[in-house]
Amino acid sequence: MGITLKPVSIENWYACTKLKVKTEQLNVFPAPVVYWIAESKYVDDFELRAVYCEEDVVGFIVFCMKPDTDDNHWIPAIMIDEKHQGKGYGKTAMELLIELMRTSNCKRIMIGHRPNNQIASNLYESLGFKKASEEVVDGEVIRLLQII
Repeated sequence: MGITLKPVSIENWYACTKLKVKTEQLNVFPAPVVYWIAESKYVDDFELRAVYCEEDVVGFIVFCMKPDTDDNHWIPAIMIDEKHQGKGYGKTAMELLIELMRTSNCKRIMIGHRPNNQIASNLYESLGFKKASEEVVDGEVIRLLQII
C-alpha cells in the first residue's frame, strides 16, 4: 500500500489544503485543513503530518508530542480525503502515528470522536483505544490508548 507520514512543509502544505471530507462528514470534521495549519503556527504543541500513499497526499493528521498536565498526548484531528476513504489508509496512518508516538515515549494517547461516528469508533477500538469514560465531553467520546 505504501502509506507514509511526512511533516507538513513548504512542499506539501498546499496539497494538504485541497483535502476534503465527504459532505455528510462535515459535522465530524468541520474545520478545513487550512485551519489546522494556521492554528499550528500559534499552538506550539501541534505537530502536523501529511498522509501519503506512494507520492499522493491522501490525508492529514494533527497530534501533540507534548503531554498535557495528566501526561496525555492528544490526537486532535485525523482525516482521509473523500476520494481515498475505505481503502485502509486511515488505519495504516494511525498505526504509523502510534508507533511514532510510542518511540517518542508517549505512554497515554487520547483521541475523541463524535458519538454517532461509528466508523471512527470501530477504527479506534480496533487499534486498542478504550473509552476513557462513558460520558461525552464537549460533544465527543474520549478514548485512551495506554502504551506499556
